[in-house]
Amino acid sequence: MSKANILTIRVPSDLKHKIAQVAEEQGVSINQLAMYMFTKEIGNIEAGQYMSNFLKGYSKKEILSGFDDVMSKVKKRRVPNWDKLE
Repeated sequence: MSKANILTIRVPSDLKHKIAQVAEEQGVSINQLAMYMFTKEIGNIEAGQYMSNFLKGYSKKEILSGFDDVMSKVKKRRVPNWDKLE
C-alpha cells in the first residue's frame, strides 16, 4: 500500500453529524468509513465509464438484441418461493 496522505475536506455540520452517526453504527472510525465510501464511489464511476466506452458505437436496439440472445440460452426453470419478488 502506498504512503498515506492527508486530505482535508469541508462539509456542512449536518453531513458531518450523519457521517459520524453512520460510522458509529457500523463500528468504524470516520476515516475508515470515508475511505470505504470514496473507494466504492470511485469504483462505481470507473465502472460506469468503462461500460459507456464499451457500449459506444452500439445502438440501443443492438444492445437489447444481444441481451435477448443471451437470455434465450437460459433454461426455463421453476423459480423457488424464496427467490420470488412479492
